[in-house]
Parts: sequence; structure tokens; C-alpha cells
Amino acid sequence: MADNPCEMCLYYAYDDEYDEDVCTVSLDMDEYEHLVSGGACPFFRPGDEYTIVRKQN
Repeated sequence: MADNPCEMCLYYAYDDEYDEDVCTVSLDMDEYEHLVSGGACPFFRPGDEYTIVRKQN
């Protein structure tokens, strides 16, 4: 499994503007604090590379 569970998430995609992978879901302040304190992301959906590529096309 990846060190960063976001790498396996359907909502984690490459952003040309930032030149890096980013989460495409906007978290509110409470959700973000929960995530950085070690909690699970409420929007995590496992995705494989084929699902992610289909989403980007």
C-alpha cells in the first residue's frame, strides 16, 4: 500500500497549474483538521489507475 492513502483515492489527480498531484475535493475547516490530526478522509473512494484515467479524459 502507498505511504499516502490519497495516492489510491479517486479524487487525487495531477494539476498542471500546480505541477503536482492534488485532492480535487474541497474540505471544510473541520474536515481538514480531522484529516491532519490522523483521522480518515470522509471522501476517500478507492480508485484504480484506469478509473482515474477515464475520469480525466
